[in-house]
Amino acid sequence: PPQQSNLTAYRATTVAIITLEAFAGMWINAFIVCVLCIDWVKKKTLNSNEKILLLLGCSRICLLCFAWVYLFISLIYPKYICVYSTLKLLASFTNFSNYSNLWVSACLCGFYCIKIANFRNSFFIYLKGKVDRMVPWLLLGSEILALAMGIVFYDLMETAQSSNLTSNSQENFWEEGITMDKHVFSSFFLTGFGYAASFMAFFFAAVFLLFSLWRHKRTMQTSSMKDLSMDAHIRAMKSVLSFLVMYSINFACLLWKIIYATKKGNIMTLLISVYLCAFPGVHSLILIFSNPKLEKALLKILSCVKCE
Repeated sequence: PPQQSNLTAYRATTVAIITLEAFAGMWINAFIVCVLCIDWVKKKTLNSNEKILLLLGCSRICLLCFAWVYLFISLIYPKYICVYSTLKLLASFTNFSNYSNLWVSACLCGFYCIKIANFRNSFFIYLKGKVDRMVPWLLLGSEILALAMGIVFYDLMETAQSSNLTSNSQENFWEEGITMDKHVFSSFFLTGFGYAASFMAFFFAAVFLLFSLWRHKRTMQTSSMKDLSMDAHIRAMKSVLSFLVMYSINFACLLWKIIYATKKGNIMTLLISVYLCAFPGVHSLILIFSNPKLEKALLKILSCVKCE
């Protein structure tokens, strides 16, 4: 039938595009992890920014790996997803890696906000002095929260499957539907709440940082300071604004993914999956060019490849 052929074409196209995006993203984040680990071995220490970037790179490698395997199986063998517990475990690992990516990204933006922004509030000044000590605890808390969300998500999937298997009689059909609706609503609500909480943390940190940079730029304009410093602040504002736009689109796609979760083969679902798989690689590439150490290492590798 035409619909079946279109669905097959959509699946084949999606698998091909997401495979390219996933492997490119894994290489980009593996580059970040390798450069930071080599520097860690040489200097025996990492600063707070590098700790966040290292954990962010690891979480995104895991996210892209698990998401690619899960999406590949769900597109090629969609009936197996709800049958085997191994695949439910894979979905939970994907969920854990996704939350880890979102919360560590929020921690990175919050760290930039506290370090770069300039407010006269006493609490903000206190945070600026303590932020380096807080970073390991924030990262640990992010991973614990992501792990908890992954465990709860797996438990909801197990409960939903067990209730589906135990309700076989015609008399329990209505109660089974109500039970499944409760589990689906609980999983969707939990997923949406986790996405919204991390997005709000990222959003407020980015807005505060943009406001501080804009106010400082206005001060430099009135006092006729050096153009070099002005250009640096403008570049910083563009970088933060690009992060905010990309993260906002990513958050919208995550919500749309929840809405279209039950519509397999829908073109919107495929487009959303393509963007969500591209986000970790593109954002990490922007982080590389925003970091002098990573940019220098990348240009050095590219120059060596060009000479060969």
